[in-house]
Amino acid sequence: MSLSVYTESWLAAHYDDLVAWRRHIHRHPELGRQEFATTQFVADRLADAGLNPKILPGGTGLTCDIGPEYRQRIALRADMDALPMTERTGAPYTSTVPGVSHACGHDAHTAILLGAALALNSVPELPVSVRLIFQPAEELMPGGALDAISAGVLSSVSRIFALHCDPRLAVGRVATTPGPITSAADSLEITLHSPGGHTSRPHLTGDLVYGLGTLITGVPGVLSRRVDPRHSTVMVWGAVNAGVAANAIPQLGTLAGTVRTASRETWLELEAIVAETISSLLGPLGIAHSLQYNRGVPPVVNEEVSTRIMMHAVEAIGPDALADTRQSGGGEDFSWYLEEVPGAMARLGTWSGRGPQLDLHQPTFDLDERALGVGVRTMVNLVEQSAAF
Repeated sequence: MSLSVYTESWLAAHYDDLVAWRRHIHRHPELGRQEFATTQFVADRLADAGLNPKILPGGTGLTCDIGPEYRQRIALRADMDALPMTERTGAPYTSTVPGVSHACGHDAHTAILLGAALALNSVPELPVSVRLIFQPAEELMPGGALDAISAGVLSSVSRIFALHCDPRLAVGRVATTPGPITSAADSLEITLHSPGGHTSRPHLTGDLVYGLGTLITGVPGVLSRRVDPRHSTVMVWGAVNAGVAANAIPQLGTLAGTVRTASRETWLELEAIVAETISSLLGPLGIAHSLQYNRGVPPVVNEEVSTRIMMHAVEAIGPDALADTRQSGGGEDFSWYLEEVPGAMARLGTWSGRGPQLDLHQPTFDLDERALGVGVRTMVNLVEQSAAF
């Protein structure tokens, strides 16, 4: 009997529970490595179903195995953390935690994987073993995936799969592509130091604000000439701070931003190129500096066979479910799992088809909850389709 029969039966009986779980998690968001209550919420429901969840060593996040110890075991992953952002949706289930919200869709990811777990648990015999990974701290670079991997979550896992909410895609549709689907993402902060001085005598000191301006325009410009433009490498500054008086050259200034690239090979070289460029631009100005370069995540690169499995899983939902997508500039720490085992990620449509397509990481982001059922169906179908490969 197809697993979809068990999925539809489970959804018919428990769809209201699925929505309620998502709304509970949405009301009570927790930041990365602080997801203690969310972890316990998921663990309790898995345990109530007779499963054996295991909380990760840091106390947040958990794994749970379902099915017999077959030679083939796939992993299904969801992230659990929220963002340090005040919610402005006005929804009846709005965040109750000041300054924290699930503007990232991770509440849906968690509820979907929990629903898939309980649907799979209703199946008398699964065709492959399944490991559920409820991961903390995806939003904290370089990501909680590294902690989970260090804890052994990929032990005996042959493939791994994940979904990510996409508010640009209509509900009912799921999109994926072989190869890169996200980009590498790093962050950096530059601190400039100068003796300071009077703006009437910039030649007697290091003009720190001029130096900041030189970096703001110069570093992205140099990168555009040092890196192959086909690799879509983009540097954007998000914060600049210096000075308080119009007629005083300050002694301290900071500049912070991100640099993203579609190429894993370019990502490996970026830190050295950025450091060299900053030093070269500031050298003639006599301004001292320090660079804090934070390596983030490599691109998520969907493995070919795993992508075919994902596509078949989506097609099994219905003839119009599968959609195309392109590589995005966003970063995702699911990429770390794919450095270890083959796998694939897909984008889950969450747009209702009415009104504006609100983006992720906006305080007004919310989703059409019909996407929860689509997500559960996709996850369960992945188990069935994996048995054929």
